[in-house]
Amino acid sequence: MRCLRYGWAAPCTAVGICLASPAFLFGARMRAVDGVAEIALSARAEAGWLRKLPFVAITFGHVVIGATRADLERLRLHEHEHVRQYERWGAPFLLAYPLESLWQMLRGRRAYLDNRFEVQARAKEVHL
Repeated sequence: MRCLRYGWAAPCTAVGICLASPAFLFGARMRAVDGVAEIALSARAEAGWLRKLPFVAITFGHVVIGATRADLERLRLHEHEHVRQYERWGAPFLLAYPLESLWQMLRGRRAYLDNRFEVQARAKEVHL
């Protein structure tokens, strides 16, 4: 069953690999956590260019790209829920997510915070 989930999400994982690959030329580091490739773009949180990114972490299939390793650790439960969403939806998730944001905006709601995929991922977070 695990092979099917990886295969179903593989096109999205390929997108993540392609997007993250150039970062390795500039010092990005990867480690596997529970079958997910977590890629930290920088070891230093104070790297100025990181503040210009429109995200702290983003998921594509079984690839999570985060600004730093600390960000990846802090957001692991949230981002790994997105991995499970990719496993359920497969490649159509690449369209379903932005369409859900558009739907929320058309309803006068917040595109990111009210996106049901984000609501579901936030529900998996542990607040200490």
